[in-house]
Amino acid sequence: MFYHVKELQFEAKPDRPDPLMAKKLQELIGGQYGEMSVAMQYLFQGWSVRGNDKYKDLFLDIGTEEIGHIEMLATMVARLLDDCPIEEQEAAAKDPAIGAIMSGMNPQHAIVSGLGARPSDSVGNPWMGSYIISSGNLLADFRANLNAESQGRLQAVRLFEMTDDRGVKDLLSVLIARDAYHQNQWAAAIAELEEKEGLLVPSTFPREKERMDIAYDFYNFSEGEASKTGRWASGPSLDGEGKYRYIKQPIPEAEIPVLKPAPLKTHNTLPSVSLDGE
Repeated sequence: MFYHVKELQFEAKPDRPDPLMAKKLQELIGGQYGEMSVAMQYLFQGWSVRGNDKYKDLFLDIGTEEIGHIEMLATMVARLLDDCPIEEQEAAAKDPAIGAIMSGMNPQHAIVSGLGARPSDSVGNPWMGSYIISSGNLLADFRANLNAESQGRLQAVRLFEMTDDRGVKDLLSVLIARDAYHQNQWAAAIAELEEKEGLLVPSTFPREKERMDIAYDFYNFSEGEASKTGRWASGPSLDGEGKYRYIKQPIPEAEIPVLKPAPLKTHNTLPSVSLDGE
């Protein structure tokens, strides 16, 4: 059961109308790393937890918080569009200079949503459920969540630098702070599980069933050798089960593959015939 409280957790009120900033903020609502993505990601992860109540509660606490972030951003977008009726925008756009500035607006804010936020990103792409990750493996999901919060905070910080509106900055400062905490939170959850399960995901697969002779090799597959100086190319492996090895010139184990001709009914291009008829 979800219970909605009408008051916003934090204020979402700009100093002045700004339809272009409203468009930019859409990225934090419906972009790949926006609040819709993390809200749905955490909720589906939580609903799928089996027998780990502490982590289930964690997911649902944070997922529900993210719903509130969507509401704050949607409110901010609507207020940025206040007092900007489309007629005035069209009239202003008759001036070439003003029209050039306003050309970056999102017309869907006027045409589709009636001066409200949309479940889409900053260029109008609709939010997609394929953005979310919910695998059932907690360590894998925690790492995906840390990435999502890292990308989300990066985008919020960039937007903070794009405006001088104090009200917009105040809301972004809230989101940036919460994204900072969520990075700390997922990092703590990752550390806790890694202490129990180790570094690799999944921890339940028998390692003797994999090619251990290549499990710690770093292949030099591009020009230059600067990458061999990294921690990943030498020394004990971080999982404590091997030693990293730099392979300067990887050698293929298999021959050049030769495929059989496809059946005629597929109408593929027939195999080429060499000049000597072979």
